[in-house]
Amino acid sequence: MRKKILLIYILAFITCSLGDLIVYQGIPLDSSLETAWKNGGLLNETLNQLNSGDELVFPNTTIYLVGGIVAEGLEDIVFRFEGTLVFTDNTHTWPKNASGNVLECFQFSNFNNVTFTSSQGGILNGQGEAWWGLIGYVEYKENRPRMLSLGDSKQILIENLSFINSPYWTVWIFNVDGLEIRYSHITNRRNDFDGHDDYNMEAFNTDGFDVTGNNVWIHDCSVWNQDDCIAVKDGSSNMLIERVSASGVGLTIGSIGGSDVRNITFRDCYMHKTYKGLYLKFRGSGSITDVLYENIVIFEPQTYPIWIGPAQQADNVDICLAAPCSLCWPSIPFAQCNMPQNASYIDITLRNISIIDPVDQTGVIMGSPSNPMINITFDNVIFQNPKSNYYSCENVATGYATGSTTPTPPCFQKL
Repeated sequence: MRKKILLIYILAFITCSLGDLIVYQGIPLDSSLETAWKNGGLLNETLNQLNSGDELVFPNTTIYLVGGIVAEGLEDIVFRFEGTLVFTDNTHTWPKNASGNVLECFQFSNFNNVTFTSSQGGILNGQGEAWWGLIGYVEYKENRPRMLSLGDSKQILIENLSFINSPYWTVWIFNVDGLEIRYSHITNRRNDFDGHDDYNMEAFNTDGFDVTGNNVWIHDCSVWNQDDCIAVKDGSSNMLIERVSASGVGLTIGSIGGSDVRNITFRDCYMHKTYKGLYLKFRGSGSITDVLYENIVIFEPQTYPIWIGPAQQADNVDICLAAPCSLCWPSIPFAQCNMPQNASYIDITLRNISIIDPVDQTGVIMGSPSNPMINITFDNVIFQNPKSNYYSCENVATGYATGSTTPTPPCFQKL
């Protein structure tokens, strides 16, 4: 696995220098809806005129714009964000497609050797508060824009950027081959509360970095949000996530359904008062193989610091009826939590994991009766001041607790 990860280090993120330097000419410091539409339209026109080797610079000022910024097929381009881009909070005039679905803030595809950067920490602000909350969820449900959606691309670099208050998922990169994200930060929160209370958790579905693809390196980043912090999605392989500070619903693999995920490493991470910690989840069939979580400190996790099992999720109609595992489980008696029958966990290692003063449960380890977990190893997985043993530990064919692991999961063998 480590040899394969090294491929990431030698990816060529060098953009051709033969193009033009183009400064975006949007109207600054005017938050009116009329100006936001003008700025959005001008940006789409500008993107349409870019040629290979060009560098597009957003100047050091604040520019308001609408979403629906769309581009495809760009190659050897640099986007340099030197100021702040703020997307309108007028949700009812947000651009939509013919089916009534909102367009993303940035909606890109088929990029090759493209860099998103800043020399001084550019800011992208989605003003997500306008979309969040119980009332917002009733009105919009999941028809909310992602901050950055980028698909079917290769050799992508994202660096030195801050993403603030995305209406929905923040960064969604799919079908990518060759991606590096570094020195970038995501914050999706309703106030400065040091944790994840009910009010902040109403910033529903504000995932951090969600990625599906191959040869991915995410490092030296931070995420504070109210859903998956970093999520490795379906069909992914050869990913290294390291030196990340994360607080939300986990350093996640999943939810996986109908695909295989392999060769994934999370290491040298810190999680401060996170809602969930290390979170591996299936919504359907498939396999998660050859995974390492190493050298991770989880301080005062609010719910489950370790969860290896089915996806715990809500239903649009009734949160207590969602499959495979309801968010109401185990607190509501009739709520169900069942591992999908054809989902496989194989060769999963947690090494040098420190969980300090967990607030509630220790963890869930749940395989399926017909397809139990194979080769699950906890090496020096240490809980300090746990309030309980594992809430669930079942359907593990071979599980091993080594080193100073404590407590030992009851379905594991102590070595």
